Amino acid sequence: MDEIIKSPHKPDFLPEKIPLLETVAANLPGMIFQILQRQDGSVFIPYISSGCKYLYELEPEAVQADFRVLCKLIHPQDIKAFTESIAVCRNTLTPWHWEGRIVTPSGKLKWIQGTAQPELQEDGDFVWHGLVMDITDRKQAQEKLQESEARYKAILDAIPDLMFRISRDGEYLDLKSEGANITLSREEIVGKNLQELLPSDVAAISQVAIAKTLDSGILQTCEYQLPTSLGVRDYEARLVVSGADEVLAIVRDITDRKQGEVALQNLAQKFAKAFSCSPDSITISTLQEGRFIEVNDSFVNLSGYGRDEAIGKTSFELNLWVNDRDRLNLVQELQSTGVARNLEIDFRQKSGEIITTLLSAEVIDLNGIPAILAVHHDITERKQVEAQLRFCAQRDRLLAETLVRIRSSLNLEQILQTTVTEVRQFLQTDRVFIGLNNANLGVKTLAESVDPKYPSVSGWSTNDEAYLQELRNLLKDNRVRVVEDVTQISVSPKVKAHCQKFQTKASLAVPIMLNNELFGALIANQCSGARHWQPIEIDLLQQMSEQLAIAIQQSQICQKLAELNTNLEYQVQERTAQLQQKMQEVEKLHRVKDVVLHTVAHDLRTSVMGNLMVLKNLLNQGVGSRGAGEQGSRGAITASLSPLPPIPNAPLPLSPLPPIPNAQSSIPISRSIIERMIQGNDRQLTMINSLLEINSCEKQGLEIKLEPVQFSTLLAGTFAQLEPMLTQSQATLKNLVPADLPLVMADGTRLQKVLGNLIAHGLQNNPPGLNFTLSATVEGGMIRTQIQDGGVGMSKVECDRLFDLHVRDPQDCCSTSIGLKMYLCRKVIKAHGGEIGVMSNRKRGLTFWFTLPLATSSATNRP
Repeated sequence: MDEIIKSPHKPDFLPEKIPLLETVAANLPGMIFQILQRQDGSVFIPYISSGCKYLYELEPEAVQADFRVLCKLIHPQDIKAFTESIAVCRNTLTPWHWEGRIVTPSGKLKWIQGTAQPELQEDGDFVWHGLVMDITDRKQAQEKLQESEARYKAILDAIPDLMFRISRDGEYLDLKSEGANITLSREEIVGKNLQELLPSDVAAISQVAIAKTLDSGILQTCEYQLPTSLGVRDYEARLVVSGADEVLAIVRDITDRKQGEVALQNLAQKFAKAFSCSPDSITISTLQEGRFIEVNDSFVNLSGYGRDEAIGKTSFELNLWVNDRDRLNLVQELQSTGVARNLEIDFRQKSGEIITTLLSAEVIDLNGIPAILAVHHDITERKQVEAQLRFCAQRDRLLAETLVRIRSSLNLEQILQTTVTEVRQFLQTDRVFIGLNNANLGVKTLAESVDPKYPSVSGWSTNDEAYLQELRNLLKDNRVRVVEDVTQISVSPKVKAHCQKFQTKASLAVPIMLNNELFGALIANQCSGARHWQPIEIDLLQQMSEQLAIAIQQSQICQKLAELNTNLEYQVQERTAQLQQKMQEVEKLHRVKDVVLHTVAHDLRTSVMGNLMVLKNLLNQGVGSRGAGEQGSRGAITASLSPLPPIPNAPLPLSPLPPIPNAQSSIPISRSIIERMIQGNDRQLTMINSLLEINSCEKQGLEIKLEPVQFSTLLAGTFAQLEPMLTQSQATLKNLVPADLPLVMADGTRLQKVLGNLIAHGLQNNPPGLNFTLSATVEGGMIRTQIQDGGVGMSKVECDRLFDLHVRDPQDCCSTSIGLKMYLCRKVIKAHGGEIGVMSNRKRGLTFWFTLPLATSSATNRP
């Protein structure tokens, strides 16, 4: 196309066909054109008809001046197809045909159809003779037709029903079965007759319906049943005339609808039965007026109105609403939400009695009229029971509080006054008071609570014995006196005058009994009028009178106790003085015990140290006086008996010793005996030192110097000190303590003694060759250390008492000396803030354990 329009130069001549083209153009509703393309590529438009102005909204001269203005009007989506059609026409010299869209200068969208016949001239030029027609109307009609066909096809496809074309004589001409549940194929149906495919009765019904449809031209409907693989199904066929002697039958499966209709009928029957037999009142009334349309028998029983009295009347005309506002609130809620649930509403019965119901309602459509379906559940009895329960709960609370006051307070006057105040408030009566019956004082009011509108009985008293006796007789045999209306009882003129004076109209009195004697009475008066006293109210006053009797008895007991208290105080003071004297005597005995323990222990310590010094010197002299090869360890040592130098601080003998000869004499002594004597004196010295240390701890406390200590370093120093003792006993110590344990707060010297004592316990109570295992772990801010010896075990009782300070059995495996050390070990660990214990296992021996607290950051940072 670019080649066609690239040169707008005019030629020097016009073709002879132009007059003919003008004649034709005047009779065509389009544009006729003639285009000449020379061999050099230039393009000339010899002729273009006036239809150009109608079709393109351009003058022919403008198009002849520049043919490219037409190309600019082509719709962008159609330019490619236009260009390709021109190229095919020029290359093949076949007729040019193209349909496409243009957009006119005024913005109109048009469909055009262009046709042309190319001719090759003798000089090599090309000439196109063509016609462009406006086909917009045709295209729009085609589009509408296509849309209509697509719409009807979509509608047809969307219909899930079977469709058949059937002739008058019952032959199947065609069918549409897409989306329908059908077991036969198209080939098995088309061309067959109704009698061949349907049961005889169904075929007969269908044949009659076809004839009626064709004869009347009116849609006919018939229903029938067919057996299928799913059971017997219900179908509906609608027949309309679709051609000469043929009908269109639309067949629909209506089984679900039929079942729904049956279910709906059953539901309607159930609703009717539920409506008539429901124990709750059910009504149907208009939404706006509240006019009753239907009521059930329960409504008749509940309201007292008969069906004839209620139907056609409004709830207002029957005066059912106690509060008219409730009806308005109900309607507003139904209009906003369509439903109301469990509204507590008071209604007035025909008799005038008020009942309480729970009202639930919904809006229903009744033949186009909005109506209210309401259910009323009578809860009058339940409300009465709830009120009774609340009354009982308040009564129980009042009794409990009164009992608490009686038990917690000794102020009888306050108890009585509080009781009458709360009882009057609880009973909602005009006056409550407590009267005292006393042979000397007559009748006296102890406490009273009264409405200010009525006179008070406080301060009233009388000495008229006959009147008092009458009042006592009214409460004789511990009975409750119940008077609902004083004008209806027979009493003396004095009692009647008393009631008139204090405006008493009704009275409830219960006696207060002490030791089967009438102490007084708890009395409630109603001054505003007669009153029916409820059983629960009578029961309350009876129980309150019992509690008041307890309070009065308690008060009397307290008075007696107060009288005894004076004597008891003197006795307590005297006993206290005696106890103080005894305590002074015990303190003296403790001081004497401390002096004796300290003196005897020091004297024993001095004596044992002197014996050890002599025995060790004697042993050393014996070793030095002989050669290494002379007598072994069991050889005799000659001891020279000569006067010994005095031992410092040694006590003087109680009796004179036999004289020692001046001449030196020798006595042979076994070396093993001397060694045993040394060991015995060492144990005695250790035990004495432990006793002194324990005595000091008990009196002054254990002195502990806590500082951050590296536990592994502390153990290394302890092992060096224990090495000789372990070597002598042929024992081994396996250290499993990690080197990276955190610091502990400890007194290093004290802990080394603890470890030494625990190791010494195992060595002393087991044969040589013992193996120790030492381990430590961090648990909950503490270091837990364990020492397992693999030796002889102990019973649980021995383990539990190992660290206690007690006198040990001579046959005990643990000596008294070791026992004292174990006691000191516990004192040291406790002073550190830890715990210590021992576990016994038959196979693994004893396992000692103790815990030490970890060092805190503040402790480790101290200078």
